[in-house]
Amino acid sequence: MKDLFSKKFDNLLNIGMLLLHSEDLETFLEKVLSEARSFTNADGGTIYLVDGDKISFKLNQCQTFIDRFGKEYAKKIFENVKIPISKESIAGYVAYTGKMLNIKDVRKIRKNSPYKFNTYWDENYGYTTKSMLVMPMINQKKEVIGVIQLLNANKSGKVVSFTKEDEKIISYLASQSAAEIENRNLNVKIYRANLNTIYRLGIVAEYRNKETTNHIIRMSHYCALIAQKLAWSDKKVNEILLASRLHDIGKLGIPDAILEKPDKHNHKEEEIMKQHCLIGEKILSDTGLDLLEQARIIAYTHHEKYDGTGYPQGLKGENIPIIGRIAKLSDDYDAYSSKRCYKEAYSEEKILSILHDEKGKSFDPKLVDLFLDNINEVNQIKEKYSDDKVEFDKLSNISFLEFSSKVLL
Repeated sequence: MKDLFSKKFDNLLNIGMLLLHSEDLETFLEKVLSEARSFTNADGGTIYLVDGDKISFKLNQCQTFIDRFGKEYAKKIFENVKIPISKESIAGYVAYTGKMLNIKDVRKIRKNSPYKFNTYWDENYGYTTKSMLVMPMINQKKEVIGVIQLLNANKSGKVVSFTKEDEKIISYLASQSAAEIENRNLNVKIYRANLNTIYRLGIVAEYRNKETTNHIIRMSHYCALIAQKLAWSDKKVNEILLASRLHDIGKLGIPDAILEKPDKHNHKEEEIMKQHCLIGEKILSDTGLDLLEQARIIAYTHHEKYDGTGYPQGLKGENIPIIGRIAKLSDDYDAYSSKRCYKEAYSEEKILSILHDEKGKSFDPKLVDLFLDNINEVNQIKEKYSDDKVEFDKLSNISFLEFSSKVLL
């Protein structure tokens, strides 16, 4: 028995290292719960995370439910469920006290016990809960940040009690999980702070020219729409939504006299304006943040043309990164459709004509076709974020409204 436990614990240490390399929090928790169930032969399990004065169902796995209802429906059963942190429920008690519970049979909980077993799930979904092991996840500050709950340990096809060895293994896993969750939360805070600093520089760049009031909002949403229609993941769509908002950050290095000139730039001024791509690339270089690396690429390549006549590198075709090609189309479309001091907004007929003419020249022809196929949604974005509807001074307050956890973690 001791050798078996040692082997299990060695495996757990190895699993702990693998968990640290999970891409995002949801994937991390999926692995934690899967391993907890595997080590204890538990039929089901739940991870709760503390959310104010409640604990929320973050993740649930139950083999019986999966076999009976299918994986997707089994997940939905527990969506949006929250339990008060109090002594009245089993998981709530563990979150409240920070103490583990190992219950042999939930039907035989003493009447004078402060916590009671909630029969709702059993009664409504035909399940029979018997044994439970419920472990708090406690951080270094001795605060409970979550709960791991396991149901119905199995041995030779029969439901049995969770063992002392199970307690030790799950206690270790809960401790490691709490530390990793705290680290990830800290990284999110640092990430947000760093990105917020850079993002506000982008706001400053736009603020210098109030005629482009909501340009970065519209342009970024056009980028996200294209990415969505290309069937990119939610994470990638969110990345380009945010990264594209820094496409003109290099304008911070352009003199006001040139940037705000109402007339057409002369050749010398035009060459200076072109430097904003290089300046933006330098501002966003070596940040160590994946999202800002995407922003760097966009800042550097959003004036490259598909036929190779763009700047600053003269890249051609698919040598231009896809996010640069998307940004080019989105940026130019918004320029065509917006009023400037030197021009009125173009008519839709003229804009569509330009887009058709510039297929394979300025723009990736496949992206143009995709864009035009979804022109109704494009127009909805244009209307929603028109310059006369959104106040520029509010722009700096929405920088993180659309953040997905998958982008951050």
